[in-house]
Amino acid sequence: MPRKPVDPHELRSAVAEVMPWLTGETDEKPARPVLATAVRASLRTLEQIAPGHTVEVRVPPFAAIQCVPGPRHTRGTPPNVIETDPRTWLELATGLLTWADAVENTRVAASGTRADIGGLLPIVRL
Repeated sequence: MPRKPVDPHELRSAVAEVMPWLTGETDEKPARPVLATAVRASLRTLEQIAPGHTVEVRVPPFAAIQCVPGPRHTRGTPPNVIETDPRTWLELATGLLTWADAVENTRVAASGTRADIGGLLPIVRL
């Protein structure tokens, strides 16, 4: 059953709460529930933008989604996996960090021939 679509206003609000931390205006890391909400809403938005099951995007400890049309993966470790930390993910999602820079600086682990989601980013601009 498909998930309920992410309300764009809720996404913007959730991400706006973590922007001072992302931009360096404050060193204080957002509370875990605030950070989790921003990560989950942005990942679910990516899932809506690029529905499919070809690439798994993991942002531990908060969420993992499957996206991008193409061959469906059903068992074991998916062949196309992207994994990063919450801060890097949110910087990518907001356009504060480019996909190329994140990969080049090893802030993102991307494996598989379809594990390049740079063309889908950013997801939200504030």
